[in-house]
Amino acid sequence: MARLIAVPLISTLIISAMLLVLDRMLRLFEFVATEGGPVSVVWRMLANLLPEYLGLGIPIGLMLGILLAFRRLATSSELDVLRAVGVSYTRLLRVPYMYAIVLAVANFAIVGFIQPTSRYNYEQLRFELRSGALGASIKVGEFTNFGSKMTLRIESSQDEGRDLRGIFVRMTASDGTPLAVTAAKGQFLRSDDPDTIIFRLTNGTLVHQDKSSPVPRVLTFSSHNLPIPLPKYEQFRKRGDSNLERTLPELAVIGRSRAADAVERETSRSAFHYRMAEVTTMFLLPMLAVALGIPPKRSTSMLGVFLSILMIVTYHKVNEYAQGVGSLGLIDPIIALWVPFSIFAGLTIWMYYTVAYVPGGQPIGALERVFAKAGKLIGRLMPGNRRRRKVESGQ
Repeated sequence: MARLIAVPLISTLIISAMLLVLDRMLRLFEFVATEGGPVSVVWRMLANLLPEYLGLGIPIGLMLGILLAFRRLATSSELDVLRAVGVSYTRLLRVPYMYAIVLAVANFAIVGFIQPTSRYNYEQLRFELRSGALGASIKVGEFTNFGSKMTLRIESSQDEGRDLRGIFVRMTASDGTPLAVTAAKGQFLRSDDPDTIIFRLTNGTLVHQDKSSPVPRVLTFSSHNLPIPLPKYEQFRKRGDSNLERTLPELAVIGRSRAADAVERETSRSAFHYRMAEVTTMFLLPMLAVALGIPPKRSTSMLGVFLSILMIVTYHKVNEYAQGVGSLGLIDPIIALWVPFSIFAGLTIWMYYTVAYVPGGQPIGALERVFAKAGKLIGRLMPGNRRRRKVESGQ
């Protein structure tokens, strides 16, 4: 049983994470390219988004892993043999609940502590990209601004940026005087000062407008080290600006604090109960998977798999809506989030009881019959089948 659950569980987690990451990756590459940041920051941003994806991927993976395991036992008649020798569904759920407990603890740690921190790190990377604190990439043939006191243009770049050619620099010196430099070649070098870099120029001309002289000084050089002070950037805010960046203990403290304003208190309570409801729901998934994973006799329908995903995603969206309603203060967050949970729990327990304790019980039997009839109707309406019927009727 453990092996039957592990394979689809791990596969679902990997596939769902890859799909979500690939969808966001394209937008992040576009965003980073637009802001002129290094490509490596995309992987850091995706790593900080992974806990958010796992928050939804873990329940779906647990659900499909248990469902497909029981479906395989049912379609291969192994489940009938186990039932015939006196093994109850409750006993068969021991291993699935071991998975559920471990994954629920992992999900609690993710949504309660890891996800808020990673969300803050993600927003910090976005801020640093927009402000230029991560370092803007120098685009060949374009003017690139480094802060408000320096403009740089490069005609060509070779050896992965270590050999720059056709250099033009326009900057303001530390004393406020303008400085313009052209050079045939250039190379960036580190300095002892972390706030300054050295731009080593070769075969160029320097034009310096001194305040004490109306005539600018023009110098030619074969080699010149131009110190460039790195611009100062605004510091990013502290974590906790939004509920997404607060851990569960922080949400609980704010939700009970009389010093917090009413809006902040209600939004914190809604976020706290939303996360707790999402984690608690995982203990219902093994029973729901059994109820949906066992098809009717002589049926190989995949309706249960479809309904399982539909129910989890729908319940997740209902919880998101309930969190929004609770944050507005229209309904108490406890009612807004735990009433849908109670309905979902009641439906799950009824479906499991029907399968496990009602002889011949099948909670989705009526839907299976409708699904089968609809499938046959669609099959008859297909162009190939209609042509075949006409030929048979002509014969």
